[in-house]
Amino acid sequence: MVNLEVFTVSNRSLGKLDVPEASTIKELKSKIAKISKISTERQSVRQEIKGKDLNDSLKIESLKLGSPAKIFVKDLGPQVGWSTVFLAEYAGPIVVYVLVAASNGIFHSSLPERQPTFMSRMIYSAWVIHYLKRILETIFVHRFSHSTMPIRNLFKNCTYYWGFAFYVAYHVNHPLWTEPPAIISYIGLAMWIICELGNLSVHLLLRELRPAGSTVRKIPHPNGNPLTNLFDLVSCPNYTYEVGAWLGYTLMSGCLPAFLFTLAGFYQMAVWALGKHKNYKREFQDYPKTRKAIIPFVL
Repeated sequence: MVNLEVFTVSNRSLGKLDVPEASTIKELKSKIAKISKISTERQSVRQEIKGKDLNDSLKIESLKLGSPAKIFVKDLGPQVGWSTVFLAEYAGPIVVYVLVAASNGIFHSSLPERQPTFMSRMIYSAWVIHYLKRILETIFVHRFSHSTMPIRNLFKNCTYYWGFAFYVAYHVNHPLWTEPPAIISYIGLAMWIICELGNLSVHLLLRELRPAGSTVRKIPHPNGNPLTNLFDLVSCPNYTYEVGAWLGYTLMSGCLPAFLFTLAGFYQMAVWALGKHKNYKREFQDYPKTRKAIIPFVL
């Protein structure tokens, strides 16, 4: 049994708890909720005031808390379910894109009407299919290690996705938009299709590594689907394929805003990939040393 004093990150004591050493952080959170009135979903439990969030599956005995034993908790604020966040993030760009595409001709009625072509239809369809795929993956494929996230992130993320949807849709559907050379557009279309299928393949593989209702982590390896062979080179091939899909969309559309969206997405995904790559290497001693984070042989 450990006699543990709980502090806020402002170093205010919330009280002491007697906790069995075999208890997990998740079980500790339930006890903290009773003395602090901070619900378990809102808690970030850490060993230091500015330390990292401790995983729910960690056991108290593994923390080596010392004497007197201290733990710190930060109130993350109002929470919202990950599924709700993703559905809002991904449904919004479809609605925004479709509305902008439908209204561009109205707002530019003084300009000649643009006749739809095969490639312009594919550009439209690719945008909708991409986000529809994300919605379906959120519902049927993804398994989340955390059930919620701070609600403030919902507004930040929606602003990013919806804002870029408007920016891209306005330019691609403008009456004065011109189609790139056919060879460039078809290379972009082929690249987009392959990368979307690769991204889905990786997500399905990752799903099988984590049993439902668990936070189990395993080293991912290719599963026989050739599109998963990218795991031999990078830790996060889902991000590699995601960036590749948006590069394909940029070539297909010849749209500068789409390229800027790709760059912004790449920066964020590179940060996530480097973090996950570091965690893999720290957690698994036998993790493949030849893998990079997101770009084979480079990053």
